[in-house]
Amino acid sequence: MKIHLTSVFVDDQETALRFYTDVLGFVTKHDVPMGAERWLTVVSPEDPDGTELLLEPSGHPAVAPYRAALVRDGIPAASFAVDDVPAEYRRLRGLGVRFTQEPLTAGPVTTAVLDDTCGNLIQLMHSA
Repeated sequence: MKIHLTSVFVDDQETALRFYTDVLGFVTKHDVPMGAERWLTVVSPEDPDGTELLLEPSGHPAVAPYRAALVRDGIPAASFAVDDVPAEYRRLRGLGVRFTQEPLTAGPVTTAVLDDTCGNLIQLMHSA
């Protein structure tokens, strides 16, 4: 068994697509119209057949309080692996990304947490 698909709730799919592709560097895997919304997934360009991230519309009434609680408590909605957290932090800061946690090393793990502009906190991590 392996993870095929996971999701983050987003306020606006087009804004999310731009952020996740143009800023974070993912590539679009599926973009299928489904009425007012889309089945919209992105993947790592390093693993185009790997785990897909669904940019899920946030219209369900449970989403707003759930995400607000996560953000209020500083809990990331997802975690993405990178090769070098401090380097990725500098690159993304240069692109105007706001971080809620600067790079922090705890034992063998280095993390940083960013605001994805779509209602979520996202953790970047590297494990030595």
